[in-house]
Amino acid sequence: MRLATLRSSGGSRVALAAGEAWVDVAGAAAALLGDRDCPTTLVGLLRRDGPGLGTAARLVEALAAAPSLPVVPAERARLGPPAEGAGAFLDFYAFEEHVRGARARRGLEVPPEWYRYPVYYRSNQRAFLGHGDEVHFPAGEDRMDYELELAAVLGAPLSSPSAGQATAAIAGYCLLNDWSARTIQAEVVKVGLGPARGKDFATSLGPWLVTADELGDPGRLTLEARVNGERWSRGRVGEMRWSFGELIAFAGDGVRFEPGDVFGSGTLGGGCGLELGRFLSVGDIVELDGGPTLGALANTVRQREGQR
Repeated sequence: MRLATLRSSGGSRVALAAGEAWVDVAGAAAALLGDRDCPTTLVGLLRRDGPGLGTAARLVEALAAAPSLPVVPAERARLGPPAEGAGAFLDFYAFEEHVRGARARRGLEVPPEWYRYPVYYRSNQRAFLGHGDEVHFPAGEDRMDYELELAAVLGAPLSSPSAGQATAAIAGYCLLNDWSARTIQAEVVKVGLGPARGKDFATSLGPWLVTADELGDPGRLTLEARVNGERWSRGRVGEMRWSFGELIAFAGDGVRFEPGDVFGSGTLGGGCGLELGRFLSVGDIVELDGGPTLGALANTVRQREGQR
């Protein structure tokens, strides 16, 4: 199944893909299943139904017999981030080629600790953007960058899980663009507390969530990043040093996670401008492409006015 956040003048609602259109889940659940308490957001649906998303699964069968139900054609849909309202967002650093390439630009080697710990930082889940949104970089930033990533969205509460338990709790996956203000980032990380303002101004998710059962093994995926139609990056998810289950288990030792929480893979090897020695300009259109299943996530680069 594929689920998305549809935006309209009346607000955002979770929708289910039905051919080349989207169907409002809560509306369809009331009409076809008699379920008048169905949550209107994906996070709410996950909290109620768990990673199996049973309501959406039942709707897939019911929709086959209800061709007259109102739909939103895909070409007219305005999409928000699938995990809108998530309680936490952790982004990892799981691709050795990216670690090696990015650090080499600063004259650094890969620290031996990287091979022992799947490190991460906590970013700003309140700054999630959807497909088609504009990305506003901090004023004065002169090295604007994208990052090509995959995200896992949790479908069940977890506390100190094993890797297997964490994997079983993943509801689905989507593309993630971890936008980076590299000049600011390079300054603030010297303090030793993470990228801070260099990252937390924006993160794009989408265009939709693909459930774990439909996607299968994420390691088989090849992702691509294009800037104004030109391919800048291409990489394999299978080159991650750790699985998503192992990443979540490491971060979840003594910690509780909730349905809807988002976990980024970290940047694929060669998956950002920093590694390539080239950066974005205002007006650039950046597309992350996960193929027919994951779709393409596109955003336009803007910059806030003023001084840093």
